[in-house]
Amino acid sequence: MNRSVGRSAVSVAEAHLARVAADGSSRHRYLNALLEGSGTNTARDIADSVHLLCGLHGSPPSLVELAHQIAEAGPARDWLARAAEGFERERLFLVRLTSAVGPLPSTPGAAETEAAMNAQRNALEILATSERRGCALGAAAALVGDWWPIRRLLDRAAARAGVDSPAPALPDEASVVAVIEAASDTMASERALGFGGEQLLLQHRGLFDLLEARAEARGDY
Repeated sequence: MNRSVGRSAVSVAEAHLARVAADGSSRHRYLNALLEGSGTNTARDIADSVHLLCGLHGSPPSLVELAHQIAEAGPARDWLARAAEGFERERLFLVRLTSAVGPLPSTPGAAETEAAMNAQRNALEILATSERRGCALGAAAALVGDWWPIRRLLDRAAARAGVDSPAPALPDEASVVAVIEAASDTMASERALGFGGEQLLLQHRGLFDLLEARAEARGDY
């Protein structure tokens, strides 16, 4: 039974948006501390976050582009093409900003940080290339939704570094809802979409946990 236009599919899309709102980066206390901080260590903490975000998302191809490469022809592939183009602009902004904010702050536990970043990059690649129909799309859609609070942080870093922030180019919420509705036509795809989104948000929470631990190790937080 095709339920791509039915109530179930709409519920899947609504559940996705609710998941991003409840479990995304905007709810992490350390991201909010970075957005609101004005202490003497704020510049160093923001620079650290930009560097680690670049370590996770700065290398091509992005998670969204990887998901696009394996997507079957149809609405999901078309949406992923637009999302990949938009995220490429964000990625280039992130790379440029990483150079502008200065060097990575010296922090105890560098080896542990590198190991954690390697594990996160591997997890994102697995999500983006999953053969479970819907998993890569769920991860990509969650990345697009969760990028907005991260973009606020990048904009703050850019303002402090004297770098112009480009206009956001990611797909809007309505397009995310539409593509999830179109892709949620089986129970298996619904579960895979949810899993992909959950795991992407988990990696972002892990990144901000790591950034918070690094700030504490420097005595900044």
